[in-house]
Formats: sequence, C-alpha cells, structure tokens
Amino acid sequence: MELAFIPSPSRGVLYLGPIPLRGYAFCIIIGVFVAVWLGNKRWIARGGRPGTVADIAVWAVPFGLVGGRLYHVITDYQLYFSEGRDWVDAFKVWEGGLGIWGAIAFGAVGAWIGARRRGVPMPAYADAVAPGIVLAQAIGRWGNWFNQELYGKATDLPWAVEITSTADGRVPGTYHPTFLYESLWCIGVALLVIWADRRFRLGHGRAFALYVAAYCAGRFWIEYMRVDDAHHILGLRLNNWTALLVFLLAVLYIVLSARMRPGREAVVEPGAETADGKAGPDGEKDAGAAASADAGGDAPDTAEKDTDPARGTEAARAPEDPDDTADAEEAKDAEGVTNGADSAKKG
Repeated sequence: MELAFIPSPSRGVLYLGPIPLRGYAFCIIIGVFVAVWLGNKRWIARGGRPGTVADIAVWAVPFGLVGGRLYHVITDYQLYFSEGRDWVDAFKVWEGGLGIWGAIAFGAVGAWIGARRRGVPMPAYADAVAPGIVLAQAIGRWGNWFNQELYGKATDLPWAVEITSTADGRVPGTYHPTFLYESLWCIGVALLVIWADRRFRLGHGRAFALYVAAYCAGRFWIEYMRVDDAHHILGLRLNNWTALLVFLLAVLYIVLSARMRPGREAVVEPGAETADGKAGPDGEKDAGAAASADAGGDAPDTAEKDTDPARGTEAARAPEDPDDTADAEEAKDAEGVTNGADSAKKG
C-alpha cells in the first residue's frame, strides 16, 4: 500500500527561452509584494501617506537580501569554502539560502535609512509592516519546497514531503515538511499581530516586537526537527540559540517599551491627511485633533471673532472696565447739558 505524501516538484526552475524562472525567486518576489501591499494598507489606516511603505521598502528589501545571504553564508560557510566547493556559489541567491535573522537585521537598517529620508518614526513603520513581513516569510518558505530543502526527520505521516533529489547528500524518502510547518506558523503569527494590534492599540514598535517573539517561539521547535547540516552548541542547533536569544530580547522590549512609552503614536507621518481629509503644514495639529476624536474627546474650541463691520477691530478687544463705562456716560451727560444751554441762549 502506497502511503500518502506531498510530492516535491521534479525541478525548481523552468526556462522561458534562455530566461530561467526559478520557483524560489518567485516565492520571494510574491512575498515582498504581499508585505508592501498589506503594510501600505496598515500605514494608511494609521494616518500615513499612500506610497510611503513602498518608498521605504526600496531601501529595506535590498538590505534584507544582502543580510539574509550574509547570515546564511557565514553560518554555513562549509557549503562554499570547504574543499571541493566553489566560493562563487555564495553569490547564487536564487539557489536558496537566506537567513531570516540577517534579513531582518539588515532590512531594519535599510528601513531606518528610508524612514529618516521620509521623516517617519521607525517604530511606527515597523508596527505597520510587521504582519506583512511574516506573511512574506510564509510565502517564501515554499521556495524551499521547490528546492527540496529544509525538511525534518523521516516520517510516514500523510502530510510528509517526498524528497527525490540526491544532491548535496540528500537521501530520497518521506520527511516532516518543516517548510510547511513554518509557513502555517507564520500565517498564525500574522493573524495574532493584527488581532493584538487592534485589541490593545500597540505602538512604538511593540507590534513588531510581538511578531519577532511569536515567530521565534515557533522557529525554535521547528528548527529542532530539521535534519540538514548545522553547527551545534551544547546540543542545540545554532538557530535554536539565536531564536531563544531574540525571543528574550523581543519580550524585554515589549515590557520596557510599555512602561516607558505607553499608548500609540498620534502622528506617524508629517503632512499626511488626517481623518477629516485635511492636512496642516506639518500634519501635527490636524492629526492631534483626529486622535482626540478617536479617544472620544472634543476638539478644543477656538475663540470666536466678531466680524461686525461697524465695530471693526474693536470687537476683538477684551470686555470694557465698568469704571471706564461710567466715566464715558458722565462725559456724555455733561456734553448734553452744555448743548442744551447753548440752544437756550440762541433762542
């Protein structure tokens, strides 16, 4: 009786004439588009301008690709610099091998540069794009399926993935599809961050930190299942230790940030339109009024200006002093008496 399993693609690349179309690259590209699309929607909902997320992503994505590749090459240097290996392969990103830790770290540097150029607070931007990033990871993991890599221990479960390649020491068989486990986990993390952000109005980078902590929690047990070559420290894979350390740092950031900077940013982008469709020169005044309205408060009343043309600018004066009013009345009465006497003499 043949067991059920998830078949692997017979090959991970198709050729359109001389142009190779690689499944791994397509997954990365689709993931980037999803991240930018969702990040843009969330950024606009926070009060930002359309297109800002894409502009900053122009900086973040290249930095992220470089960082992800560097992390992979450094931590798996034996694949490229040991005897019999070709170091040129270290530049072949399309063949797989991007470390998420390096991608996020370097991508954050690129995003910081882009955010500085736009005058955007980096924590607010990170909160907006966090669910999109983890969804991009969910999509990108299917690139490992195309390359028949990053699978777990042997199993005969109905959802096992069939490995048919013998390249790089692979042994054909059915294994735990850890790429699938991580993809599903990432989708769950995206939903968690979106829910928590709406429920608790996370701000100042806490939505991003929640994504990091939740992802690391899942990555720890998924990494433990993998059987590909990796460096070990005290019996655990290097990525297990990385996930544990980053998880603790993310949780620490959430706790300290909530104490030091509670609440959420009122203004995320200077000059952006507010809820009423208006924008001030720096965006701060209108955004503050919109934030007050969201909180259930009334916008501060402005002083009314009397525009009676007969009174002119006198209407803007403060109420008159009672003593001054009395003196004016006495002067007016005296003037009336004088005028009456003059009239009597003429008569």
